[in-house]
Amino acid sequence: MAARPEPAPVEVRSRPQFGPVAIGDVLVGDGEPVYVIGEIGINHNGDLDLARQLIDVAAAAGCQAVKFQKRTPAICVPEEQKGQIRQTPWGEMTYLEYKERTEFGRDEYTQIAKYCDERGLHWFASPWDVPSVEFLEEMDVLVHKVASASVADHELLRALAATGKPIILSTGMSTLSEIDAAVEILGTEKLIMMHATSTYPLPPEEANLRTITTLKERYGVPVGYSGHERGLQISLAAVTLGAVCVERHITLDRTMWGSDHAASLEPAGLEHLVRDIRIIEQALGDGVKRVFPGEEAPKARLRRVTV
Repeated sequence: MAARPEPAPVEVRSRPQFGPVAIGDVLVGDGEPVYVIGEIGINHNGDLDLARQLIDVAAAAGCQAVKFQKRTPAICVPEEQKGQIRQTPWGEMTYLEYKERTEFGRDEYTQIAKYCDERGLHWFASPWDVPSVEFLEEMDVLVHKVASASVADHELLRALAATGKPIILSTGMSTLSEIDAAVEILGTEKLIMMHATSTYPLPPEEANLRTITTLKERYGVPVGYSGHERGLQISLAAVTLGAVCVERHITLDRTMWGSDHAASLEPAGLEHLVRDIRIIEQALGDGVKRVFPGEEAPKARLRRVTV
């Protein structure tokens, strides 16, 4: 069967350039400090104490936020997978039972919200279905995150747009026409995009970091980077290319049980990432060529001809 031609993309190149987006008391955008998100995701394995430890890791490293994932398993788990048997740390169970076992509810998120506030961190989540959007709205999150897997879920996007909250849109596994359609629903006034490639772990040749510039020019919104690579180099390079926020999965130990731990940063790696981002911010400067104070003495000593 011949491949279906991809629909022509919606023309959005003429969109106005928007300034920073406010997430609570923090501005995210060009000229602002990079907003660093520690993605806890599902690495808490359904254990509230482990979630608290990961929040501590993010706070100690200097992150501004932690992110979780929120699902209604009965909706999100495909029918053909619900009854599949899975070996887990809690014994043998169906895949649906496993997803329900590791999903946090109202009591857990109430405690998470309180603990994040005590640690000075924002918290939010990627909702994977409409009831999860409603749940997070009841929890009064500051911002919503669209996972790359949900870019084409227009029902979910419409529910998110209706909240009026800022939206962080990951763009992994998506074509420009799919992103165009998502942007038409979400609007651009409170939108932050995240360049991402949804390969776990990410090989360098698939990082395609120059897409950060492509997205900024096409949509006129702040653009960050959501990374799934091993190490720090690619995330740091994203900052030098203009990423306004950086999101990385975090874990206590990459060898822990679970699908996302292997592509996550351990505490020392996260601490080094934030430290190096802050150094890069200082080093980028303003682009105005000048003689700096530290150059005056060498200039006086080494220049044979003065003008």
